Amino acid sequence: MGKKRSGAGLTGPQQAAKFLGVSVLAGVVLAGIAIPGAGALGLAAKGTVEGFDEIPANLKTPPLSQRTTILDAEGGLIATVYSRDRQVVPLTAISPYMQKAIVAIEDSRFYEHGAVDLKGILRAANRNAQEGGAAQGASTLTQQYVKNVFVEEAGDDETKVREAQEKSLGRKVRELKYSIQVEEELGKKKILENYLNITYFGQQAYGIESAAQRYFSKPAKDLTLDESALLAGVVQSPSRFDPVNDAQEAMKRRNVVLQRMADMKDISQTEADEAKKKPVTLKVTRPKNGCITAVKGAGFFCDYVRNTFLTDPVFGKTREERAKLWNQGGLTVRTTLDPQSQESVNESIKDHVNQDDKVATAVTLVQPGTGRVLAMGQSKPYGFGKNETQINFSVDKRMGGSNFGFPTGSTFKPFVAAAALERGVPAGKTYLSPHDMEYPSPVQTCGDKPWVNTSHDRVENESESEVGPYGMRDAMAKSVNTYFVEMISDNALGLCPVTEMTTKLGVIPADGTKLPEVPAIALGTEGMSPLTMANAYATFANRGVYCTPVALESITDAHGKALAVPKSQCDRVMAEKTADTVNTLLLGVIDSGTGAAAGLTDRQNAGKTGTTDSRYNAWFVGYTPNMAGATWVGSGGSKQVSMENITIGGQYYDKVYGGGLPGPIWKQAVSGALEGREAPNFTTVTIPESGMPAGGGRPTPTNPNPNPNKPGKPGKPGGDGKPGGRPGGQTAAGATGGATGGNTPTNPFPDISLEPGFVGGPEGP
Repeated sequence: MGKKRSGAGLTGPQQAAKFLGVSVLAGVVLAGIAIPGAGALGLAAKGTVEGFDEIPANLKTPPLSQRTTILDAEGGLIATVYSRDRQVVPLTAISPYMQKAIVAIEDSRFYEHGAVDLKGILRAANRNAQEGGAAQGASTLTQQYVKNVFVEEAGDDETKVREAQEKSLGRKVRELKYSIQVEEELGKKKILENYLNITYFGQQAYGIESAAQRYFSKPAKDLTLDESALLAGVVQSPSRFDPVNDAQEAMKRRNVVLQRMADMKDISQTEADEAKKKPVTLKVTRPKNGCITAVKGAGFFCDYVRNTFLTDPVFGKTREERAKLWNQGGLTVRTTLDPQSQESVNESIKDHVNQDDKVATAVTLVQPGTGRVLAMGQSKPYGFGKNETQINFSVDKRMGGSNFGFPTGSTFKPFVAAAALERGVPAGKTYLSPHDMEYPSPVQTCGDKPWVNTSHDRVENESESEVGPYGMRDAMAKSVNTYFVEMISDNALGLCPVTEMTTKLGVIPADGTKLPEVPAIALGTEGMSPLTMANAYATFANRGVYCTPVALESITDAHGKALAVPKSQCDRVMAEKTADTVNTLLLGVIDSGTGAAAGLTDRQNAGKTGTTDSRYNAWFVGYTPNMAGATWVGSGGSKQVSMENITIGGQYYDKVYGGGLPGPIWKQAVSGALEGREAPNFTTVTIPESGMPAGGGRPTPTNPNPNPNKPGKPGKPGGDGKPGGRPGGQTAAGATGGATGGNTPTNPFPDISLEPGFVGGPEGP
């Protein structure tokens, strides 16, 4: 091949070759048929380019990716998300100045030529031959549009994007054939409209509407002459002519466009000169994308909506199909988020836990009977900065949550009770329930092999004052560990009915593993998410009918067509009487037990507290007949924080219990969420109590060295709502007839009246 001469253009042979190549392309377009002699020119060589006739005749134009709008249940904006920030608009919604400017600078003969501009090709070939490089292009707007279609279709696949933009003769030939089709099918105005909607204008703005909003904070229809010329100039090189980063370079390019418009008689020279004198004046709206832009503290709910879309087969058979639909965007997603509930959750979190505290909190509210997720918030906001996170503490790992969830402590005990009641265990069943005992063994499992306590593991209650016998009502109210370990170990129950019940209730560990068949699960040793717990408790509120959680109300695509959305699946998982009995038990937790601090003043509510080993996690899960919610407080990061002698939300706690901090958070959140709304009551049952064991209980050892005056031991699960749970170590106000723990012992014989001070010395203050 000949060499380029120093200080001159191409050699004669080089110019001839370039001209011949251009002529061949021009001939292809003009003829619209296979290139004669293409083999001699190398155009049909295998691996180089397809024969012109072999190129598919129909260009399949993919839908343009656009922004997706996520709304709450009342139609209020939550967030705007997009793969590409684009709003498709008709030509009538685009300034005439903009239309003229882009044609003038990119393809001034657009309305005169067909798919290819032969004069432009010859002119560009001559210019490039003279200057020895690609000084001037010859692509028409139609050809540029076709190329952008290929780029759009490539999406985020870098390899396909490179192929769509490669400077090869093969791509050029394919582009030309499709351009012929486009010209025939669409016509000039539609091509111009499509071009302005698909083109990239820099600063993450795709299409003229987003560009106008990005640079000038106005719609495309209101663009002035100088603004239109500026944006038209950006197209050739969005980085070089970026007016945000280099206003001077952008101005030079703008003035070139203005002069070109004057030369083409689109505007007068006077208009052009006046516009050239104007400085580049921007009113930039910074790109905002994704759930980080969510309002109302709903960033994590927004993320939950996205993950719901990406994981549900209703939106596509594979994750790839679902992701393509999501990234294509243009969707309007109406969700189940209730603005009143979300605001109340945010306020309660803000009032109790600070963003920079060593621990975090998460609150989730759902609607019994529908599965609708009403609110979702946490103290560490959605984001990438300090004391921010993208981990959604409210949901399972597969939905963007923590790797393992959070051990639930005694909030698991109602599931054991429900399984026992379903098996016919009477609600008045008593067990000896000593303060300390070895796990009974063997215990029946779902398989042939029972669980055996080979390590002689032991379980004890939070306070040494908690010594049975207890019936189910008091054991639940006081959260007596040994009672529920005896229950789950009883031959009348065993482990299998409990794991079967939790499966029906959707109580699956947050990491997706199977709940282990060991008696310790009665104490909430496995990690769960707040959404899982709230929705399971909603089943009790719904009198035994479980409904899968849902976050999507409706979805419409860019054309207003409704898409199918997943519906809540509701199934009866326990008898009404079982649910009513559990509700009665958990009403007692609020009325006279560890959850007194979570008691609502204007309506009935039930619930359960939970505290885990070393006080790493504290919970309150509660409900009314028309709302259920879970509040978790604990360590959100990899480092576990023991919540003893700790300041949270500006308040000092000597020990954090489920009833002491999560309970009040839940109370404030739910009170605000239900303000002004109906207050139905539970259907309750009568639960007998007996101070002595009733048949079926295992013989268990008594407390070997009871000391009712000794305060509850820290670091033991199950002791929920004991002293220390309130700021400064105060007891929960309003608790009556239940455990006050600490130095004030509990009457171990609930059916026998004892004089004050008979057990453990005088009454506490």
